[in-house]
Amino acid sequence: MTVAPRLRVIGPGRAGRSLASALNRAGWQVVGLLGRSDDLAGAGAGADLVLITTPDAAIAEVAAAIEPSDQPVIAHAAGSLGLDVLAGHPRRAAVHPLVALPDPERGADRLVGAWFAVAGDPLAQRVAADLGGRWFEVADADRAAYHAAAVVASNHVVALLGQVHRIAGGIGVPGEAYLHLAAGALQNVAEVGPAAALTGPVARGDWDTVARHLAAIDPSERPAYLAMAAAARRLVSDDGLPPGIAATDAGGDAVAGGEAGATDPEADVEAEIEAAIEADIDEEG
Repeated sequence: MTVAPRLRVIGPGRAGRSLASALNRAGWQVVGLLGRSDDLAGAGAGADLVLITTPDAAIAEVAAAIEPSDQPVIAHAAGSLGLDVLAGHPRRAAVHPLVALPDPERGADRLVGAWFAVAGDPLAQRVAADLGGRWFEVADADRAAYHAAAVVASNHVVALLGQVHRIAGGIGVPGEAYLHLAAGALQNVAEVGPAAALTGPVARGDWDTVARHLAAIDPSERPAYLAMAAAARRLVSDDGLPPGIAATDAGGDAVAGGEAGATDPEADVEAEIEAAIEADIDEEG
């Protein structure tokens, strides 16, 4: 009979409670949830894994407060940190679930079958395996870049959908329709990759449509729209956005960037857009 691993969590927030609940369902024995204000010196006693799920800035201090021992694995769940923050402990690990954990109940469900970034002691791999998940190793030197990509894939997508909600909120289109569109776009990326999945006006160089978008949306939404338009253009071309589009300020006006003495910035912008469209037509035809 296999003995259930014993887990103690330090940091009983969303991540800590999600992991404790999920591992408990998977057969682990949860022997305690501690806060940073508790006496942590003996946190390793009676545990096989001590998992630190505090904010990243507190992990080194929390780890240093635990008395070193050869028995427990001291691990953290931070995506951007390496094993150096656990210095002094003979057995160290990192196990970062690559999944959003909005609350402990949903988080525990979503941990099952998730991907995990692991490092250090093999017990981190068992965490992933016991949750029916998949794991990969990330070197300490690469963890910040790994986590930056994770933030873009999750947090930034949520932020963009927040922008969708703000832009479309007053025009009577169901939010579910845009969620269906976004889900389809993600499926396309999974099937053919980002460049081939990209559609829309920026992909085809339809700058008149982009200009209408910028005129229609609230000025506060324009910087984010332009940033993502530029990122989208990078998938299909190195030419970037036309100057008249790229220089649109938060007020919706194009910033004049032409020759000295230009007296009609709006006409300059229109000319630049028309030139960009003609260039695209020439390339296609």
